[in-house]
Amino acid sequence: MLATIADVVLGLVLVGSAGAKLAAPVRTRAALATFGLRDARGRALAWGGAVAAEAVLGAGVALGLDAAAYAAAVLMLAFAALLARALRAGRAGQPCGCLGARSRVSAAALVRTLALAAAFALLPLVPDADPSAEAWLAVGLGVALAAIAVLAVLLLALAREVGELRRALPPQLPLEVEGEGPPRGTRVALIERFAPPPTARLALALFSSDGCPLCLALEPAVAAVRRDPLLAVETFDEHADQDVWRALAIPGSPYALVLALDGTVLAQGTFNSGRQLEGLLAAGERREREEREAQEKREELAHA
Repeated sequence: MLATIADVVLGLVLVGSAGAKLAAPVRTRAALATFGLRDARGRALAWGGAVAAEAVLGAGVALGLDAAAYAAAVLMLAFAALLARALRAGRAGQPCGCLGARSRVSAAALVRTLALAAAFALLPLVPDADPSAEAWLAVGLGVALAAIAVLAVLLLALAREVGELRRALPPQLPLEVEGEGPPRGTRVALIERFAPPPTARLALALFSSDGCPLCLALEPAVAAVRRDPLLAVETFDEHADQDVWRALAIPGSPYALVLALDGTVLAQGTFNSGRQLEGLLAAGERREREEREAQEKREELAHA
């Protein structure tokens, strides 16, 4: 009985992982670039193989097949090796797609994957005792865990639908006005006020004022942005940092600058909503990517 419960629970873990990838296919495929898969076709093939392997092995484990359990252990060890390699390469905090779009490369993810590998390897050794009161209690626990796993998959699917609906809405663009704030493409010394983490790709300077009702209303959106490991975020108050405001000709609050890590201004503007702030960040990311690609082309031509 205990072996059956363990089979079902661990099988559902694999099936749930496959479902999480299916719930966000674009983002989980893109996350494979973290492991060196730069080609879109290669990422698509690897993603499809991982989803198929997890779904098939999950079903096999749930049915009590020892071969499926051992194969799942090998698969988890392969995933752990990829995570360890990414950590050694300094890619901590980057997306991995392990358990869906929000999964990140981290030491905790590596430990979790190794623990799953050990659990699958030991699964065929779990004794299958006769039912007892404790066994029935364990059955109830297993059913509850299975229900939680199913609900998690359904929640991920719902989140995907909400995301698709949000993408279908017209974007809210930030108010980028020429002549307000530092011009795009210039470098500002403000970047020296940042202490970006190793995972940061961009810096976001937020300009706020005490007593600004809109600034207070946008605090949840700003807090969400601060949690992004790819961003270094600093806030500059109108009174406490008035020298910065004057030097950069900040027109008012709330205002934001998106900077490259060398201090180049990528995007700037007034924002009145969380979606406008996201739009400002998206514009900065796009311009940073375009500049990086242009620089790569210039280097290729120089070496030709």
